[in-house]
Amino acid sequence: QVQLVESGGGLVQAGGSLRLSCAASGRTFSSYAMGWFRQAPGKEREFVAAISWNAGVTSYADSVKGRFTISRNNAKNTLYLQMNSLKPEDTAVYSCAAGRWRSSGFAPLDYWGQGTQVTVSS
Repeated sequence: QVQLVESGGGLVQAGGSLRLSCAASGRTFSSYAMGWFRQAPGKEREFVAAISWNAGVTSYADSVKGRFTISRNNAKNTLYLQMNSLKPEDTAVYSCAAGRWRSSGFAPLDYWGQGTQVTVSS
């Protein structure tokens, strides 16, 4: 099992940057692929980015490609999401998840953080 806690959200103006962190407890963090998802009010949760267990493979939603960067530090049991050139439409609750890398892409398991709010003002 792994417990996940996100941090780093906040209020930022359009064009600004934020760096989210996801701290994992337990000694199995490095065995999981990890992903970021977001959910805006009244919308379905959507995939943002994912990274393989050794950071060798990454994947991004088209809407964030070129602006967001996912990374991880297995020695610190921490996942990151660097978000640049933020837009008002990036406003959402961002959650991290542990999962597996399938042929179809990242598949989250039932390990989620509580989420951190990101609000981008225009």
